[in-house]
Amino acid sequence: MPGGRLTQAERQQIALGLADDLAYAEIARRLDRPTSTITREVDRNGGPTAYRADLAHRATERRAHRRKAAPRGQGAPALGHGRDDEAVREYEEAFTTLMMGQGLPKMTARVLTCLFIADAGSLTASELAAHLQVSPASVSKAIAFLESQGLIRRERDERRRERYFVDEDVWYQSTIAGARGIAQVAQTARQGVSVLGRDTLAAARLENIARFSDFISESMLRAAEQAREVLHTKPETTPNDTAQPSPDHG
Repeated sequence: MPGGRLTQAERQQIALGLADDLAYAEIARRLDRPTSTITREVDRNGGPTAYRADLAHRATERRAHRRKAAPRGQGAPALGHGRDDEAVREYEEAFTTLMMGQGLPKMTARVLTCLFIADAGSLTASELAAHLQVSPASVSKAIAFLESQGLIRRERDERRRERYFVDEDVWYQSTIAGARGIAQVAQTARQGVSVLGRDTLAAARLENIARFSDFISESMLRAAEQAREVLHTKPETTPNDTAQPSPDHG
């Protein structure tokens, strides 16, 4: 049975197997690998529906490079809290790979993931650059894109530094922005109906796009509101986080 890291060719075979709905055990048998190897590979790279061979291979190479690299520079946010640093880094890579599979550019995905896993939910540009070991210009470009999508916001702290935040309801805000974008598609498609003439095939096609987009947009807005009301949770506080009021004994 071969050992060592998976090759890019093997990862392509895994992707093909997942596309054919093969079980992990069957994929492992065809590659002469342990089933646990396939399970870990898929789980850390987006899961069976989002797994991409090329993204998984690049993520593995980045992890290997980081293990050999020098410690992160001064200003990089510490993982701390008794966590397994290597496990956190692997999770960060897996989430980044997932976001890339959803269509985000690489650096944008890295910045967003970094903010997601920061306990405070906010970092400065210098902290992001130090953690990701990239230039401030790269961070700035990613920040601009994430702001345009409603995924983050910026504020100045007491030292007048810009800090970038992901709010507790960031996915709600992103969903609302997405729904509004789809509604804009409906509006633009419907404008084409009058321009091209209602009795044309093109107009019929655009009308179908508009009706579909309207339905999806309205459904997303309703679902987002319901989900936030029912499912949204806030992190528990401890005595060290906030001062708790004393019980009222009358």
